[in-house]
Amino acid sequence: MLARKTLIHEWPRFLPAVVAVAFSGLLLLAQAGLVLGIFGNAAVYITGSNADLWIGSPGTQSIDQGLPLSPEVELPMRMDPAVAAIEPFYLRYAEWRNPEAGGGMSVAVSGIDVRPQALLFAKVLSADLRARLAETGTIIVDRADLDKLGARLGGQASLNGHPVRIVGVTRGLRALDGANVLASADTARLISAPGDGDLPTYFAARLRDPRQAETVRQRLSGHRSFGAYEVWTSEAFSKTTQLYWLLQTGAGAGVLFLAGVVFLAGAAITSQTLIAAIAGSLRAYATLKAMGVSAASLRNVVLQQAFGVGVTGVALAALLCAALLAVARHQNVPVRMTPGVALICGALVMAIALISGLLAVRRVQKEDPASLLR
Repeated sequence: MLARKTLIHEWPRFLPAVVAVAFSGLLLLAQAGLVLGIFGNAAVYITGSNADLWIGSPGTQSIDQGLPLSPEVELPMRMDPAVAAIEPFYLRYAEWRNPEAGGGMSVAVSGIDVRPQALLFAKVLSADLRARLAETGTIIVDRADLDKLGARLGGQASLNGHPVRIVGVTRGLRALDGANVLASADTARLISAPGDGDLPTYFAARLRDPRQAETVRQRLSGHRSFGAYEVWTSEAFSKTTQLYWLLQTGAGAGVLFLAGVVFLAGAAITSQTLIAAIAGSLRAYATLKAMGVSAASLRNVVLQQAFGVGVTGVALAALLCAALLAVARHQNVPVRMTPGVALICGALVMAIALISGLLAVRRVQKEDPASLLR
C-alpha cells in the first residue's frame, strides 16, 4: 500500500527511473527484433515455404551451402505413403549484370515450381506472381533490392550471360548479402554454371500429417541405398541455418557483441537512475526505521516500488517497440518479434529493476536513522 501511494503521489521523482527502464527495454527489444529479422532472413527459403521436410547433402549447416543431389534421392520420398507432395529446389549462384546500371554482383537464384499450389515460397508469392514466372527468362526480386541491383520492374538484366526480365517484385526476400532472385526451375537450370548441371540442390516435401514430420524424417533417413543425403524437418533446418549465421559467421559475432554492449549500457543506466530515485526517499525510510519498522518491511516497500517502476517502464517500452517495428517494416528493414523473445526481454528488464531495488535496500539499511534525521 505504501509503495503504491508513494509511486502515485511522488511520480515526478520516479519518472526518470520509468523512462530509463523504458529506454533499456526498448533497446533490448529493438536489438532482439533486428537479430531475429536479419538472421531469420537467412532461412527465408524454408520459412517462406509450406514444406514439412527437406532433403539435402549430408553435413549441410545452412541452406545456402547445399550441393547438387542425385535424382535418385527423390525415390524414398516418392515411395513413402506419408508424403503428399514433393518438389525439387534449384539453388544457383549467378553473376548479375544490368546493362542500364553497369557493374555486376553475385545473386542467389531460386528455381521453383510455378504451379499454383506449389510448396516453395508459397508464403511469399501470390498466385499471380507465381504465374508470371512460367515464361522462361522471367524473374522476381524483393522490392528493397531494386536499388541494390540497379533494376526496375519490367527492366532487363542478365544472369551468367543469359537475358532475364523482372516481371514482379515482392517483400520478405531480402538477403543478408547479395540479393535473392526467384525464377522457375527451367530458368534456374538455364542460367546454371557448367558445374551445376540440371541437378537439384534440395527436395522439399509436404506430409499428409505434418505432426508426423519427425517420425517420417527418421524413416527416410534409413534409406541409404539411394545415395548420401540428410533429412531435416522444416523447423530444425530453419533453426540450423539461423544458428549458423548467428554463431559461425563474423556478422553474427558482431551483432551478438553489439547486443551485449546495448544490454550492459541499458542495465547501467536503469540501475543508477532507479537507485537514485529510491535513494531520494532515504529520510522517509529513516523515519520509518526510527519508528521501529522492521528491515524486512522496508525491503518489501523498496522492492514493490522497483517492481512498479519496472512494470510501467516495460509496458511503455512494449508500446514504443511496436511502433518502431511497424516503421521499420514499412521501410523494408528486416525485423521480427516473437512472444517468447518479447517475454525474455521483459523478464531481463524486470530483473534489472529488482536488482537495482535490492542495491537501494542495502543503502537504506546501512544508513543510520539518526544521521538522516538531522
